[in-house]
Amino acid sequence: MKFSALTLLAYSAGFLFTTVTAGDCEVCIKVIEDVRASMEKSDRNKKDKIETALGAYCDTEKNKLGPRERKICYYIDPIKRDVSQPFSTGMPADRVCKRINKSNPEICSVKFPVKTANLEPKDFSKMRVKQLKSILADRGVECKNCLEKSEFVKRVEETMHLDVGEEF
Repeated sequence: MKFSALTLLAYSAGFLFTTVTAGDCEVCIKVIEDVRASMEKSDRNKKDKIETALGAYCDTEKNKLGPRERKICYYIDPIKRDVSQPFSTGMPADRVCKRINKSNPEICSVKFPVKTANLEPKDFSKMRVKQLKSILADRGVECKNCLEKSEFVKRVEETMHLDVGEEF
């Protein structure tokens, strides 16, 4: 009984101290997976090859990267060695990102924008307030007097004409 209680306590404590959730680090995970896919399987455990592959992926003249991927490359460039260490052990991309997030918390704060192009107005009421705030921030609109979710939904619907696509 003591063993199971201690195990449960330790297991739940791991969740309490984890600051990164599943939806976080989405851009970092994409970058790490793209780099991993671009490499040969035999080179994935060599740190110098990993660092070279990161540099090649982040070379904006060769690759047409989106603004969020470029931002991740900007954050990863000075810490390539810290990225290549867990990468070389075969650690999954989400774990690599969570590990480097400890040294640079901005890495997991980069997110893809919420897609609103094909959404009906009734779909906005199903979104969370955090997502509605994110849409408004992407459009450069503030909602200072918004307190209720319905006010955020109304403001998002009013600013539909400001919806812009992904920049390159």
